[in-house]
Amino acid sequence: MSKKNITVLTDLNLITCIVQKGAADDIIKAVVNEGIQGATIHYARGTGIRERLGLLGVAVESEKEVINIVVSTEMTDRVFEAIYFAGKLDTPGMGIMYVTPVLKAGTYIPENLL
Repeated sequence: MSKKNITVLTDLNLITCIVQKGAADDIIKAVVNEGIQGATIHYARGTGIRERLGLLGVAVESEKEVINIVVSTEMTDRVFEAIYFAGKLDTPGMGIMYVTPVLKAGTYIPENLL
């Protein structure tokens, strides 16, 4: 067993947002304005009934950006709303977002913040 202590964080949520390629920059700007310090972005390719989902018959792009942000439970609603509007998720075919509870996370936290 290690003699070092592990800093364990609880009361966290993971917000995952899947949007059209190029939309992640606006979302990151919005969450930084809400006090979030970082996010993870990776790229994916979607499949399915793309041709039927497009607005006015325009096909939805299959290339996607996936944004993952870990937030405290108290900030979840505020950040969720910021992402929703920055990503224009109220427009058909723009993307989807969901929240997953995080049971436990470990990372370095400076002593003065503990």
